Amino acid sequence: MSNDLVDYALELADKKHCEYSEARYQKTSDVTCFTRNGNPEPAVIIDAEGIGIRVIYDGALSFGATNLISRENVKDLVEKVVKDAKAAAAVTAEKIHFSQEESHVEKWGVQEKKKVDDVSVESMISFLREIDKTISEPLSDVSFPNRNLYAGYNTEEKYYANSDGSRLESRVPRVAYLGMIVCLYNGNPIPITIPPGYSGLGGTGGWEIMENLNLVDYVPSQLKEMMPGIKASAKPPKDETLDLILGPNVAGLTSHESCGHPGEADRILGREGAQAGESFLKADKLGMQIGSSEAYVSDDPTIPNSMGFYMYDDEGVKARKRRLITAGKFTEFLQNRATASYFKIKSNSSSRAVQFDREPIIRMANTFIEPGDWTFEEMLKEVKRGIYIKSFMEWNIDDKRLNQRYVGLQAFMIENGKLGEAVKNPVLEITTPKYWGSIDARASDIKYTCGTCGKGDPMQGAPVFFGAPHIRLRNVRVSSR
Repeated sequence: MSNDLVDYALELADKKHCEYSEARYQKTSDVTCFTRNGNPEPAVIIDAEGIGIRVIYDGALSFGATNLISRENVKDLVEKVVKDAKAAAAVTAEKIHFSQEESHVEKWGVQEKKKVDDVSVESMISFLREIDKTISEPLSDVSFPNRNLYAGYNTEEKYYANSDGSRLESRVPRVAYLGMIVCLYNGNPIPITIPPGYSGLGGTGGWEIMENLNLVDYVPSQLKEMMPGIKASAKPPKDETLDLILGPNVAGLTSHESCGHPGEADRILGREGAQAGESFLKADKLGMQIGSSEAYVSDDPTIPNSMGFYMYDDEGVKARKRRLITAGKFTEFLQNRATASYFKIKSNSSSRAVQFDREPIIRMANTFIEPGDWTFEEMLKEVKRGIYIKSFMEWNIDDKRLNQRYVGLQAFMIENGKLGEAVKNPVLEITTPKYWGSIDARASDIKYTCGTCGKGDPMQGAPVFFGAPHIRLRNVRVSSR
């Protein structure tokens, strides 16, 4: 029935002489379970279902949605959306056009070996309790008085159609885990996350992804690795210029925050300025040299089982890899069909909506620094004096994505090519050009973590991957908090 109503909406919009129309039925289901110190808290279960409609009339774009799924309500919605577009057209100086794209008719999805819908709340709570048992006892004089563990899944079902002839049906399940833990050492509380840095583990697929993470072993092993940094309370680093090696946990976030976000074309053109930030880039800066010849950043929604996986975006454009920075130059911005028309190019499938009542906007999917051909040991060997920041505990960046700050969690001095003592909370404050310009080596050991990227008004939290290998920066300023 919902598919028929989507097609019906397009028929109505065509009769009203819209230049372009699209309709999207979308059903999302979220189940999140939570334990605090091994005790279950109430599960959060959210379902949302409805139809969103978007039209262009005389160069004006209008969007509306309804969760009342009937022919009568769809007809009323189309009339309202077209009426709004006509009103906007009368006062809009700059007309909106969509790029010409190929149409597609396909049914696609993600395979589940163990369907998430068959996983009960009780079994997820048991899953979290097993993990909690492994970290409930003190470790190396460090206790864990507050242990908050989260696990859950999301399913996203869509039927999308547009006036160009695209008809796309899909189902994407996602699973995710996050641990937020307070460590207590010498009376000092230290909040951390597992994995470090406010990121999680998971991906698209069935519950087998969660089982394959082997969290019962992974979580305590990560805590054990963090002990030197947590206990290094008397050894902050000096304020000095030195070499820096960043682990995938830190470097992956930088790809998202200081390359992906400023490279979103709607930010560049000013639309997102009052909603989710701006960009230091301007429309004429494609090809701008932002970094060294070792700076390579991409965004790729087609990575199998990744958190940001999709085969078609929410404007019907087939997904592909986007090469954002190549040898230090901005070589591609993230585009939707409207911004692509402005730039006189094709869309690169970057338009996404997280629910039926959200307009598709430009989003990242899986943003990462491309791997190189170095090993970590080779990088380390060439550093006379430096710091290795393996993971971070705090970060921030300005609205234009030009000035940023990262505070290390697991960090170690490097002396004459060898790792030395742990250091506490090293701080990297750096501009975006200086950061990308300082990279001189990339390892081959790329790793990904998952997260939720916020953008838009009303807010849309989109599932994404952050990724990177170890990277080395030369001659950067590091200070202490």
